[in-house]
Amino acid sequence: MNVRVQPEEYVSTRSMSWAVLSPGIWMKVLRLSPESGTWTVLLRAEAGASFARHRHLAAGEYFMLSGKMEVRGGAQAGGTTAVAGDYGWEPVSVIHDHTFFPEETEFLFTNHGAVQFVDEQGNTTAVLDWEAIQSLAQIASARAA
Repeated sequence: MNVRVQPEEYVSTRSMSWAVLSPGIWMKVLRLSPESGTWTVLLRAEAGASFARHRHLAAGEYFMLSGKMEVRGGAQAGGTTAVAGDYGWEPVSVIHDHTFFPEETEFLFTNHGAVQFVDEQGNTTAVLDWEAIQSLAQIASARAA
């Protein structure tokens, strides 16, 4: 029998620097899993920030710690408005035209693979996967040193 047990992991987020993910949105990398492609980050968005149109190439999930996130226009437009204490699951292939943060927000986000950013014609503008997350975190770490 071939059993391999991974060591447990611990991360002190208080001692970490925020890395820029996109304008007005920062992250702290909690875990990267190259063998599965899964990545977990703590995200902080300033009021008025947003994520561009994107498609989940793998399922994702989030837990809201503070603030407000409007997905697909928010509840008033038939989408979702998530606030502190809310949990959300995003299935493979879901497309989010606009994810908006009307107030300063922090949330935990795990994606089980890549996120593809696309323009209105469906052309890929960027891919965010564990390697891209790792790169952004390394850049932030080098700047902090």
